[in-house]
Amino acid sequence: MTENTVIDFARPSDFSPDPLTDVLRQGARELLATAVRAEVSEFIASHANFLDDEGRQRLVRHGFLPEREVLTGIGKVAVQVPRVRDRGANADGSKVRFSSSLVPPYLRKAKSVEELLPWLYLKGISTGDFSEALASLVGPDADGLSSSTITRLKSTWWDEYEAWRKRDLSGKGYVYIWADGVYFNPRLDDDRQCMLVIIGAD
Repeated sequence: MTENTVIDFARPSDFSPDPLTDVLRQGARELLATAVRAEVSEFIASHANFLDDEGRQRLVRHGFLPEREVLTGIGKVAVQVPRVRDRGANADGSKVRFSSSLVPPYLRKAKSVEELLPWLYLKGISTGDFSEALASLVGPDADGLSSSTITRLKSTWWDEYEAWRKRDLSGKGYVYIWADGVYFNPRLDDDRQCMLVIIGAD
């Protein structure tokens, strides 16, 4: 290789769509939709004894919430959560509300992606390179993770660490202490990082 040789690395946005990933993403969308519908049906069935003044079942399906996309390990997966309507009211006037445990309100990133962010940070990825690194891992549509977002996350992590490090243990008397090593969930190579965990029972 001469000094004048130029190596042109392809950027994630230059990659052509992967048919296998598209199939997986479509399958994930259908599976998630089925799971959320089952979750709603179970919720309504568990309140089958809730009746309105006319003797009808109070909780009924009532269309869907607006579609949103959740960033997962295989890219964005679109999901629509069914809406549940309470046709009556409790004794205090309140309504029974449904909230999906699979797709909670305002969820935009799967837990696996959230675990990936501190892993990349610990690996030394600079703030400005996060978006490109994530695009390589979960697809070119990994938006919403700008440099300013990563900076805010790092600030939050540091505040949580400082609060944990400075907590007062003077009033604690531990009878047993367990120590163990826990490996991080995101393992993208053979260099698995181990975190020392110490648990005390008072």
